[in-house]
Amino acid sequence: MEDKTSQFKIILGSSSLPRRKILAEMGYEFTLMSADIDEKGIRKEKPEELVMALAEAKADAILHRLPVGDYVKEAEPTLLISSDQVVVYEGVIREKPANEEEAHQFIKGYSGGHAATVGSVLVTNLKTGFRKGEWDRVEIHFHEIPDEVIEKLIEEGAMSLFFTC
Repeated sequence: MEDKTSQFKIILGSSSLPRRKILAEMGYEFTLMSADIDEKGIRKEKPEELVMALAEAKADAILHRLPVGDYVKEAEPTLLISSDQVVVYEGVIREKPANEEEAHQFIKGYSGGHAATVGSVLVTNLKTGFRKGEWDRVEIHFHEIPDEVIEKLIEEGAMSLFFTC
């Protein structure tokens, strides 16, 4: 059986359920901390630059709340993982919809078409201060999405599948 102990303490700087689930299913213990930042106050034209800037801003906000000196003194390093994701549709970065009508319009637009998600992950070693991050882009091609499916997605609150995280 594989040893699931880690030589690092892990802080997940995200409130995202899928990100928590990944670490938990891998058997890692981790602490959750979310960044309290104004994401709309950070703007970049390129989605790749935006997701990296948001991941960095989240990491910086969390770092300011941590007793970093205590982490540096510990023998066991601590990793802070922050991330972000946006949807790009017809060359435009989409924010979360303002209401159900806009959500319906967004998803209906994807029906039979395509969009992309651009995501970033940034890992900061609190012991050394070293920080490394990357972004990735995934193109998504949709079949026709029936109206009843769209309504069910909106009703179930599955909007994070289609919009920024």
